[in-house]
Amino acid sequence: MAKGGDVFVLDMGQSIKIMDLARRMIELSGLTVKDEQSPDGDIAIEITGLRPGEKLYEELLIGDNPRSTSHSRNMKAHEEFFSWSDLEAKLNALEMALNVNDVGVIRLMMEKLVTGYTPSDEIVDWVYLEQEAEAQALGMTG
Repeated sequence: MAKGGDVFVLDMGQSIKIMDLARRMIELSGLTVKDEQSPDGDIAIEITGLRPGEKLYEELLIGDNPRSTSHSRNMKAHEEFFSWSDLEAKLNALEMALNVNDVGVIRLMMEKLVTGYTPSDEIVDWVYLEQEAEAQALGMTG
């Protein structure tokens, strides 16, 4: 199935709740869950919330177009990509914009480079906003 550099997504069946998984793992270890119904249980499950960088939902593919393979539970990703020369040119343009702190161009470059990237409605770079205000005060921008 693979031809080198391919990305595959495996069908792992129905999703399950992490709480159900935690309970099952405790019970499969021969222990009991410590909770309100079983205050003398062996292991308490503590919900701590998301840590920085964690997501509630993990995207398996960038695009929405996986292709079937010869195996019914394996799919092959069909992702868009840039040629090396095109990517290099875009990264050089991004680097130039970064060097001069041109946030508007940086946002446009990110939209071109990162599939699905949607910037927030407003720029919250305080340095950029201060520079823009100074430029407007000096009549340098429209």
